[in-house]
Amino acid sequence: MSKPLDSIKHLFRIKELRRKLLFTLFIFVIFRFIAHIPVPGVDLVALKQLFNSNQLLGMLDIFSGGTLANFSVMALGLGP
Repeated sequence: MSKPLDSIKHLFRIKELRRKLLFTLFIFVIFRFIAHIPVPGVDLVALKQLFNSNQLLGMLDIFSGGTLANFSVMALGLGP
């Protein structure tokens, strides 16, 4: 059990890896905050009903991280 914990501790000892890891975590946090900002002028109630009634759209919403059902600002820039 101590082997995985030692690996994680070792990640934070190396300055370059620590900097990259913290930057990545920071970007994830920023993404999740921006994912909750809805696009103005969109009827969110009707959009949620559409996603609840269609399983394919629900699956796409799962892949987008929930940004499609909220129709957030992040949904405008994400896509395959």
